[in-house]
Amino acid sequence: MPETPPRPRRNLARARNEALILQAAEKVFAEAGFGGATMQLIADVAGLPKANLHYYFATKEELYRRVVQTIFEIWLQAASAMDGTDDPAQGIGAYIEAKMEISRRHPNGSKVWASEVMHGAPVIQDYLETTLRDWTAGRVALIHRWIASGRMAPVDPEKLLYMLWATTQHYADFNHQIETLNGGKPLSDAQWQEATEAVKSMILRGIGAL
Repeated sequence: MPETPPRPRRNLARARNEALILQAAEKVFAEAGFGGATMQLIADVAGLPKANLHYYFATKEELYRRVVQTIFEIWLQAASAMDGTDDPAQGIGAYIEAKMEISRRHPNGSKVWASEVMHGAPVIQDYLETTLRDWTAGRVALIHRWIASGRMAPVDPEKLLYMLWATTQHYADFNHQIETLNGGKPLSDAQWQEATEAVKSMILRGIGAL
């Protein structure tokens, strides 16, 4: 009777293939949208047989939801930078840094999310009404506590969050425009750092946290 391959090796192969598929799906969904994307095209970009995609993801919608969920979970991890501190400059500053880094490393995921929402969130509306709403309510309560303690100006917490999202995600969703205005070149490490510090300074000064 042949030996069964070690489970850790199978798990590693599965994780590697899922990562390839998700990276390819991010790119295809960002460029073609949900309607224009096909499982065959995603398989071609991933360099895997189409049958492999259906082994991991039964339908295009399932794969699409996973891509959207992945970028949102990455954003949620970044949001943890706001928690556990009584200093809004530290908390919001760390959140801005994390969100800018995500825009740098995951521009396609951000574009998929933006396109989905601009089209009325036909696939992920339930996600917006549950996970996003709950997360936002928690951050609004945190900002209210900072305001009540006199550590920042009495701003509207929801509008502050919208501004944070819009500013940091602009660097992902409109990266082609930014690169065009940068002489046709991607931002360098130094330029990303400069942009991050500028965003932090303007927002934190604007809300009276510095």
